[in-house]
Amino acid sequence: MACNADFVQYVIDQCSGAGEITVKKMMGDYCIYCKGILFGLICDNNLYVKVTEAGRGVLKEEVLRPPYDGAKDYFYIEDVDDRDYLSLLIKTTLPHLPLPKPKKSR
Repeated sequence: MACNADFVQYVIDQCSGAGEITVKKMMGDYCIYCKGILFGLICDNNLYVKVTEAGRGVLKEEVLRPPYDGAKDYFYIEDVDDRDYLSLLIKTTLPHLPLPKPKKSR
């Protein structure tokens, strides 16, 4: 099942306190970025955040699920209505994620 565009925009708005939030569509679902760093996925109208020990420390409830068949586990974030919580989780997670690789020029 693909994501609903209204839900994706809602998640973007809710996460915006962490910085510039962007998404890239992939096969009906979305990769979600903050300041150019991939921190999670929006799949089937659910938010998933990459697992980090720092992120684990701020979770309200730790639920690990793969966002799609064959994927590794991510933190499943059920409460997307709490803007402050999402911002804190993203800000805490970002420093522990790899920076994007520079694009090669042709």
